[in-house]
Amino acid sequence: MGKKVNTATSKQGGARSASRLAAVQALYQMEMNDEHAHVVVEEFIDFRLGEVIEGDHLAEADGVFFKDLVTGVEKRSEEIDAHITGCLSDTWTLARVEPVARGILRAGTYELIARPDVPTSVIINEYVDVAKAFFEDSKPGFINGVLDKLAKIIRK
Repeated sequence: MGKKVNTATSKQGGARSASRLAAVQALYQMEMNDEHAHVVVEEFIDFRLGEVIEGDHLAEADGVFFKDLVTGVEKRSEEIDAHITGCLSDTWTLARVEPVARGILRAGTYELIARPDVPTSVIINEYVDVAKAFFEDSKPGFINGVLDKLAKIIRK
């Protein structure tokens, strides 16, 4: 994650928005370092959530929600990846999706599956905003399209 993340999204969106942004960062770290959720969740809660990073004070995250997102993605990874793969074109594999975008899709898919308390439009909008914090190209539109397609399948 070489690009400096625009933290304005998490500052404006409140605790759950900050949790989603942190969850994507944690999922990225887990994938890049082959770490398990319980280790990364503890590190984030103890040292990163609500802290000043690169001069920006991050919004206070909802630790319970953050933990649910990260551990939920890990526990249901095969189901989540199967859903995402089913929504990609035949010529595009999940492995070809950039790691941060993959984390965004995984977290968003987990919420669509396991968090019926969160409206579909909120989930999609929040993860598009997270994508905008990381990417200035077409990836936010890609994230929007995949999550919208998934929502129509998962939340019929």
